[in-house]
Amino acid sequence: MLEKLKKIKENKVLKFIVNVLYTLMFIVVVLLLLVVVMQRVSDNTITLGGFRMFTVATGSMVPVYDVGDILIAKEIKPEKIKVGDDLVYLGKKGTFAGKIVTHRVNSIEKQEDGNYKIITQGVANNAADPEISQTQVLGKVMCEIHILSFMQKMMKNVYVFYFVIFIPVGILVYKNVKSIINVDNEEENDEEDNKDN
Repeated sequence: MLEKLKKIKENKVLKFIVNVLYTLMFIVVVLLLLVVVMQRVSDNTITLGGFRMFTVATGSMVPVYDVGDILIAKEIKPEKIKVGDDLVYLGKKGTFAGKIVTHRVNSIEKQEDGNYKIITQGVANNAADPEISQTQVLGKVMCEIHILSFMQKMMKNVYVFYFVIFIPVGILVYKNVKSIINVDNEEENDEEDNKDN
């Protein structure tokens, strides 16, 4: 049984596949981290190919989106906005001033001056939001990134946070220490073999 496991571990094709998967996973994680950092640093003013990432801050869109869900929104031309679209916009009036809001379009109307009057409302809210214009719209919600939403919610739990951070770091340290010890043992064995000869 141990010999079979050893053969599987030494299989070059399997090692190559594992290395490719590890590299792809590493690249995806780094890209996601870069996007998150860029969005935080730029305060969502920079887009990547017209896409932005947002975090739901309140329960106004429950059950569609929960607090802490990570959403991807794409820039959209005002003439393509439809009733029922979920928009992300920068609030300018009342309690919405300076806040990034994700709400559903109730109505959209083109004005004589070519601008659009858009009325949105959270699905869990009883009242509509103050009227917004197309210049406030940051994008239309395209999807929720479920894995990031799940991770963000988990990271809010202190025990999970330490588990997610310290366990993988501990495993990496253990593997590195073990490989260093194995290399030292192999060198000692080689030296002893050379002395015997």
